[in-house]
Amino acid sequence: MQFPDALIRADGEPVGLVEEFSYLGSLVSKDNVAQKDIKARVGKARGAFSRLQPVRKLKQYSLRRKLRLYNITVKPVLLYGSDYWRVVKGDMNKISVFHNGFLRRVFRIFWLNNNNLLPLR
Repeated sequence: MQFPDALIRADGEPVGLVEEFSYLGSLVSKDNVAQKDIKARVGKARGAFSRLQPVRKLKQYSLRRKLRLYNITVKPVLLYGSDYWRVVKGDMNKISVFHNGFLRRVFRIFWLNNNNLLPLR
């Protein structure tokens, strides 16, 4: 079913059609592809993760507390809006790489020692 181009006006000026836009922090695209939104989410989660670096390096905090901090501050940034993503295997791999990278840094595990850590829940 084809819809005619509806002319929407704001302040008397017609609003144009766009391929993608940001809404509540998530990228919405015309073709409903989540790759760009996932890439943006991973970038935002990296920023949140880098702000935890001073805490992550302190030895006075237990690993359990550092993991809890990740679950409270970084994981929600990474997974915000993921309920509506159409995720393919490649997208899930990108998210898992970020998640496992964090766990390796916190637990000081080198990637040569172990390929699989905890599943992302």
